[in-house]
Amino acid sequence: MSDSAKNDGAGTGEDGRPHTGDGTRAVRAGLPEPVKHEPTLPGPVFAAHFHLPGEPTGPYTYGRDENPTWTRLESAVTELEAPGRDDVETLVFASGMAAISAVLFSQLRAGDVAVLPDDGYQVLPLVRAQLEAYGIEVRTAPTGADAQLDVLAGAKLLWIETPSNPGLDVCDVRRLAEAAHAHGATVAVDNTLATPLGQRPLELGADFSVASGTKQLTGHGDVLLGYVTGRDAAAMTAVRRWRKIVGAIPGPMEAWLAHRSIATLQLRVDRQNATALKVAEALRTRPEITGLRYPGLPDDPSHRIASQQMLRYGCVVSFTLPSRARADRFLEALRLVEGATSFGGVRSTAERRGRWGGDAVPEGFVRLSVGAEDPEDLVADLLRALEESAD
Repeated sequence: MSDSAKNDGAGTGEDGRPHTGDGTRAVRAGLPEPVKHEPTLPGPVFAAHFHLPGEPTGPYTYGRDENPTWTRLESAVTELEAPGRDDVETLVFASGMAAISAVLFSQLRAGDVAVLPDDGYQVLPLVRAQLEAYGIEVRTAPTGADAQLDVLAGAKLLWIETPSNPGLDVCDVRRLAEAAHAHGATVAVDNTLATPLGQRPLELGADFSVASGTKQLTGHGDVLLGYVTGRDAAAMTAVRRWRKIVGAIPGPMEAWLAHRSIATLQLRVDRQNATALKVAEALRTRPEITGLRYPGLPDDPSHRIASQQMLRYGCVVSFTLPSRARADRFLEALRLVEGATSFGGVRSTAERRGRWGGDAVPEGFVRLSVGAEDPEDLVADLLRALEESAD
């Protein structure tokens, strides 16, 4: 785990300026200046249009372009993704895929080359097909061992997903970003699984940090949301223009719920990460489990790189059971873990990823998202389900 995570509490630096820990930052991020008799976090602004006499000046004109509720959420995410930076901007979207699409399709043109992971989010093959339909060459390589380095020559954009979903491989963002920039390529990192409290891609050299806010950022399984944070004004202008053209905007209620949820992000992340490590340690003792992955385990193949660039290791544990039937019986036997897709919620969820197709995983592969339940209860439920599901 990086030094910035170890020294995360509030205090005073050598220059006398106060440090702000992740918990303090999450609780206060994006809040307006206090006004007597006004709420600390103003409610959502529901408006398709705003009063606009005369010339169209000012920040809010039409609801597809800007909204005060988005602005506060965007400010909050920026504070988490890039603390202390004034040259960074965030734009929120209707979903994580809307955010991913905005970066790819605003930055690439026919004849360009994009490099994607071949073990990333299962919708990426559909994205690849659409990019190729627009005349964009797409190359892929695995996340592990920084394999994307081998296909960077001539690339316009490098897309990184680390840790990868669902395999939990980790790549060296600094190394890849430096190499990509040397080739003249822009670098975007999917930061969904890590969250900005687990990893800050812009500090590692990336140009964009992109994420689905549907997952651990909001953490309650009741909001679809995405965001793009970037440090290049011209590139972010292109992303903003794409959002305006396609109308991939979040509703004000979703944006408000997301901002409200960020206040508990550090509490949830720390609890879920700590429990995920206990779960992984318990599962590693089971003979029927193979391919156990969690970057926080000292002997995990990703641990060395993860400990250098990640602040926290995430809430997802993956492993393989001997067969599809065994995995299905195990999932059915669980009592505290809900059968559901997605990850990052306060209630633990799990699924056999092979049921969707599109992921290069064994039939018995299980992705477990660790929630905020008591660690002892969750471990006991998992071990009991393993016993009950045995042949």
